[in-house]
Amino acid sequence: MAAKSGWSLLPMALTGAIGVLGGITGTAYYVSLRVSPPPRRTYLDSYTFTPWELGVPFETVEFRSSDGLRLVGWWLPRPETNAVIVGSHGHAGSKDELLGIGSYCWRAGYNVLLFDYRGRGESDPWPQTLVSREVDDLLAALEYVRQRMPSAAIGVVGYSMGAAVGILATARDQSVRALVADSSFTAGDDVVAHSITQVLRIPPKPLVHLADAIVARRHGYRFSQARPIDAIGQIAPRPVFIIHGLDDSLIPVSHARQLYDAAREPRMLWEVPGAEHCGGYFVDRVTYCRRVVEFFDQYLRSVEA
Repeated sequence: MAAKSGWSLLPMALTGAIGVLGGITGTAYYVSLRVSPPPRRTYLDSYTFTPWELGVPFETVEFRSSDGLRLVGWWLPRPETNAVIVGSHGHAGSKDELLGIGSYCWRAGYNVLLFDYRGRGESDPWPQTLVSREVDDLLAALEYVRQRMPSAAIGVVGYSMGAAVGILATARDQSVRALVADSSFTAGDDVVAHSITQVLRIPPKPLVHLADAIVARRHGYRFSQARPIDAIGQIAPRPVFIIHGLDDSLIPVSHARQLYDAAREPRMLWEVPGAEHCGGYFVDRVTYCRRVVEFFDQYLRSVEA
């Protein structure tokens, strides 16, 4: 009878194991959707503020990614200078979110390019990736600047994923003379693992590995291969200004400290008290904009033609 009872428990155990496996797979698939959501375009993508609302002249521009997608941006002109600031928005963001810092840089005397990454804003629909094809898009934006202004002294300011993209693109493209990276992460799997532990409170590695495999199968890239921590040391002797909120719950400030340690001189780190994710600008707009522009003034104005 005891043996019979033991065997009778086997289907229940198998059912439980299958249920757990199904739950893990489903959760991993959900994580993969958060990392690379399908493209969705609505009329709201065009219903945004523009530089016009801020009294800033601008031109709507288009350029192509290396794989032929149409990327849309705003060019804020300063014909009297060859210094250009390129804005790099976050994972679920769009170019209008950078109007604050962008308009300030323009008023400080810089040409400014703000553009939408693929699958965001007014650019062509495409499954969003986490620091994969966005690096190619930023490189295309830099090429557009060089074609428009061959002698350009280029700076990049990026936020969250856009900061990580900025690190990777700057390491590859010597035309970038200075980089501001606000709220970047060290590596794609690090930030996904942190998000999982914040929500589920479970060991994240199995879910991260499975989600990474699902993303690779669906979209042909692995977010685990996005590693700004491995690239930031290649930027020197060009300067990097790392900014991070001390209260960031999405990407802990420890990521900024690791990036700073991995970078080489010249480098700066500003940890903003009371700031959540990408919140340094909002905690003190005046100080934030002043410090960013002073950084670009120091490293871009000196190389103007």
